[in-house]
Amino acid sequence: MNPLLLGGALGAAFMYFLDPQAGRRRRARTRDKVAHAARRLNEAGKVTARDTAHRYRGIVASARRLLQGGAVDDQTLVGRVRSALGRVCSHPHAIEVTASEGHVTLSGPILAHEVRPLIRTVRHVAGVRGLDDRLTVYQEASHVSALQGGVPRGGDRFELLQENWSPAARLVTGALGAGLLAASSRANGAWSMLFGLSGSALVARAVTNMDLATIAGFGDAHRGIMVQKTINIDAPVPQVFGFWTDFQNFPKFMHNVQDVQVVDDRSHWTVAGPAGVPVHWTSELTRLEENRLIEWRSTNGSPVRHEGCVKFEDCNGGTRVTVQMRYVPPAGAFGHAVAALFGADPKTEMDADLMRMKSMIETGHAPHDAAKPARAPRES
Repeated sequence: MNPLLLGGALGAAFMYFLDPQAGRRRRARTRDKVAHAARRLNEAGKVTARDTAHRYRGIVASARRLLQGGAVDDQTLVGRVRSALGRVCSHPHAIEVTASEGHVTLSGPILAHEVRPLIRTVRHVAGVRGLDDRLTVYQEASHVSALQGGVPRGGDRFELLQENWSPAARLVTGALGAGLLAASSRANGAWSMLFGLSGSALVARAVTNMDLATIAGFGDAHRGIMVQKTINIDAPVPQVFGFWTDFQNFPKFMHNVQDVQVVDDRSHWTVAGPAGVPVHWTSELTRLEENRLIEWRSTNGSPVRHEGCVKFEDCNGGTRVTVQMRYVPPAGAFGHAVAALFGADPKTEMDADLMRMKSMIETGHAPHDAAKPARAPRES
């Protein structure tokens, strides 16, 4: 690294942590974050070790079963089939499974597009010698109570093609990525770049358990980073809900929100970004339930893709407010990690903003450290 750049970075870090006014708080916050990360890393190691051991025992058991063969008792076979149903059928509870000496009988209602995947999956269950299809097929779920609701299933997919990887898969992939990074330091030319990029991508995917688009900052909001906070406010639900639905209140208690302009169901936000540079985006309401729920999402083309909801619940005359938000940082997961270390991520900002909002509603006074502090009339 260039000595000049290194010196500049070290100087900026010293200024940040040794600041006479905020340095002590920043050092304490960073220390707490490092300790929290260490605890999470320790717990992740334990979970990975258990998952790897369980998968190893499963592989050994499967290999032994293939080598030894033999019949399977009916109860065990029914359990295996029912386990397989949940991977290909959106309403596994609606299907009845019976077994007799390796012959399986399926009955009950099922959606037409799920029949073939189900039959194919059950035939491949270890121990199944024959299959009797007595399913009642429906083209749609209308007027069939057993087929209401449910979650569509994608069937068995290769581990690395799934959205979320198991701890064991992340361990193996991370080790492979580290090996490629090591190989890149010994390779030359294009091979070095190829190994370096591939290794970095695999390590990042394994560490974050996020798809590469989200890591790079190009993913969809519903697959982004989750932020959640719950706070109790000593005010009735209608008052708190009315406060939240008036977006002009947000600059009065949020530290970085400089301006909000509302046009119909859309709102145009101006927020202080890195180094104070304004960031603009447009959000739209997707669902609004009086005194219960507000849902929103950013529109296409917004520099910060996000979506979220706010729930309002009565709590002994007060209000419990739960905020959930998913967002994709412009710099991806790496940018989020760096911002979180210095307390500039949305989770840290949300904690402080909600406390200011609580104080503003309960006391009737806008906080002095909001983007646009102003006197707020106290409601009776």
